[in-house]
Amino acid sequence: MKAIRGATTLASDTPQEVREKVKELLNAVADANSLKAHEMICIMLSSTGDIHSLYPAKAAREAGFSGCALYSSLEPDMEGSLALCVRVMILADTDRAIKHVYLHGARVLRKDLSQVINIALDGPAGSGKSTVSKIVAKKLDILSLDTGAMYRAAALKCIREGVDYAEKSQVERIIENIDLRVEYRDGKQLTLLDGKDVSGEIRTAQVSMLASYVSAYPSVRAKMVFLQRKIASEVSCVLDGRDIGTNVLPDCPFKFFLTAAPEIRARRRYEEDRLKGSTQTYESILKDINERDEQDKNRAVAPLKCAEDAVIIDTSEMTAEEVAVAVCEKVQEKI
Repeated sequence: MKAIRGATTLASDTPQEVREKVKELLNAVADANSLKAHEMICIMLSSTGDIHSLYPAKAAREAGFSGCALYSSLEPDMEGSLALCVRVMILADTDRAIKHVYLHGARVLRKDLSQVINIALDGPAGSGKSTVSKIVAKKLDILSLDTGAMYRAAALKCIREGVDYAEKSQVERIIENIDLRVEYRDGKQLTLLDGKDVSGEIRTAQVSMLASYVSAYPSVRAKMVFLQRKIASEVSCVLDGRDIGTNVLPDCPFKFFLTAAPEIRARRRYEEDRLKGSTQTYESILKDINERDEQDKNRAVAPLKCAEDAVIIDTSEMTAEEVAVAVCEKVQEKI
């Protein structure tokens, strides 16, 4: 069982306004969560003391929400609270990821849910940004945009079209008009190519190898950045990389730069690889980390750089969970 919350405000205290806004709110919650009538166990509504014309529970019953228990209560008067506000909590028998809904003036109660927010996580290799991105996204119930999956999808398109990836003009011709979209469903990212889900298909060794070649073309990177910006303008998401805050989303209000000493990052990578059966030594991984740092910092295109307005987090003595909590706290402070 899960609890789904929501709220709305009224334009005036009239029976018709209460009926319209309560119906709109309950339908919006049901639609956003794909709720069926039999999945709703209980609907609990509350209203501020300036609403007298009609009980929200009565409006809910009149709107057709009569197949479950309905409760309505009056909220105590509190200084600074929203005027003419109706809140709802629906207890639902569902295992799906839930979405809370805040409408009209009630959007100010949860700006993180009612407006599109983007979080940029930059940092060197091994700083934990990919893991932290997924944890933050789960905590905030938003998309962790896997930008690598987008390059893989571009590579898959080239394979399907029989493109010679060594021929720049051929690759550019295919990628220029690529039909590539990313959707967030049930808590996970779906990569759609030509309207079909290719989330599994892009994980093959062949696609992985070709993606590294395709992503080297500046025109391909420019196209992917364009698509990433488009996605970020439409849905709330976390993006991690080396130039998200400086290049991809320079106006993003939530920028973070994760860092840690090379030795610590190498130790983390060594432990992760060892669990996977890798025989690579700590010394060779540390060497790779240092070389990668230099390469990323000195790239001609999209170099690793900390944005001037980014919050710097040294993850050396922190777990990924602790870093994610710190990021979420900073985000909540601003919204």
